[in-house]
Order: sequence, then structure tokens, then C-alpha cells
Amino acid sequence: MPGSALYSCMLNDQGGVIDDLIAYYLADDQFRLVVNAGTRDKDLAWIGAHAAGVDVRLLERRDLAILAVQGPLARERTATLMSSEAAWTAMALPPFYGAQIADWFISRTGYTGEDGFEIMLPAGEAGKLWQRLNGGGVRSCGLGARDTLRLEAGMNLYGNDMDEHTHPLESGLAWSVAFAPTQREFIGRAALQAIRARGSEHKRVGLVLDERAVLRSHQRVIVAGVGEGEVTSGTYSPTLARSIGLARVPAATGNTVQVDVRGRLLPAVTVRPPFVRHGRPMIPLPA
Repeated sequence: MPGSALYSCMLNDQGGVIDDLIAYYLADDQFRLVVNAGTRDKDLAWIGAHAAGVDVRLLERRDLAILAVQGPLARERTATLMSSEAAWTAMALPPFYGAQIADWFISRTGYTGEDGFEIMLPAGEAGKLWQRLNGGGVRSCGLGARDTLRLEAGMNLYGNDMDEHTHPLESGLAWSVAFAPTQREFIGRAALQAIRARGSEHKRVGLVLDERAVLRSHQRVIVAGVGEGEVTSGTYSPTLARSIGLARVPAATGNTVQVDVRGRLLPAVTVRPPFVRHGRPMIPLPA
């Protein structure tokens, strides 16, 4: 049976983001978590500490690898490598659902803003599947291409756009926090409720630069009469033919800011991400 997937943040007591992850509900007593590889050790330590004394078994699956196949034809081309029964099951998955299909766990999720699959399979089979995908017309891509796609899609990168010292309400992730029902407890709730009650001092915005320059992390964002913020992620968008970025800025920031790019204060407009979805611009662009 397909299991539903939930994107969420794992929080500390102060509401800071230890990691962002996907949790799969497989049964009332079985869940699968997919965390960031770079935060694996601290994630396991945090989960293990809170699981102590509770009837929970934590199993790290070092025997598995994950391949992401993303793009307009990703699902169809992946399905050609499966049996007809497995292909039917995989193609029937709704967005943000996953299912165990033979030795593969296939999920209709991704980190690119495009449709596709993420495939969890025995690690020893990953290389062979990669080659079969290449043979079926699926191109390999690296972290640079993935980072461009996720930024066009307005998706946060852990360690850049949020971390243990920032909270979801200032990182564009308030939608991932379930405050209702009010009696539901979770780690970090008291801290986030206090922040929500008084109002967050910062917010996340998207930036579009019309000048011939590139936005990069840690550049200063100057908001006239309000204060300063910082670019948390930036790159050149091939789809928009402009530089785009995500920034954490004062909550009172309006529609225009200036960004310090190598000592030059360049004008930028603030927008609500995503910038691009399924290959199409999602924001108005100057003529």
C-alpha cells in the first residue's frame, strides 16, 4: 500500500531547525525518515536521545542508496525499467506518496520543482540502475544543476537558508508547522508559539536582480529606513535569465531593497517564491 509523505522540520527546544526531512507513514507502527546526509550524525543522536525510554526502534539503513530522477519525462522513463506490474504501481502514485515495490521504495518526491521519483534501493544496485537510466535517455547531473533547480523552485537548503539558529517562521517554512490542534505537543512548540504571538523579527523573501550581476550567499541586503538582512542563497536563473536569491530580511521589508554586490549597491525586487515551477516562470518580470 502507498504511504503518505510529509515534509517537515526537526526542531530543538528553541525552535531552531536541526534538519529538514521527509517522513513517510507506512503503518501505525512503521515510519521511514529521509534526512540530509550532511546532518546524519547529529540527526541520529537527537532522535536516539528522544527515543530513549520509549517503545521505539531506530534502524539506520546503511544498506540503501537513493537516486533522484527528475523532470517532465522522469516517471515515464523510469517506468520503462520496471516490470509492467511495478510500473503500473509506480505511475499510479500521487504526489508525495511512496510505496515498496519489490526491492525498491519509490516515492513521488524530489528537490527540483519538477515531477519525478526518488528511488531507495539496495546500495549495491545503485550504480547499475544509474547506468540503465543513462541508457534510457536520462542525463546525469551534479549538485550545481540541482542547486539551480531547487532555488528556482524556492526550496530551502539546510545550512544556508535555515539551521539550528533560525526558526521556520523566519525561513519561509511556517506552513510546515502544525499548530493545530492546540493540544498537540511537539519539540519547539512553546518557543514558536511565543515568536508567533509577538511577531517574528525577520522573514524570508525571494529576490530578483535586474542588473548584470549574480546574487550569492552572505551578501548584505539593505532595506531603506528599516535595517539590513542577508542573502542566504543566490544564483543565476537560466529560466528567467536573471539572478535570483532567497534572503532573510527585517519583517517590515517592502517590495524593493538594495544588495551589496562586491561593494556596489544594486536594486532588487522582493517576490514570493517559487520563481519557476515545471519550467515556467511564476513571477512577473520587468520588460
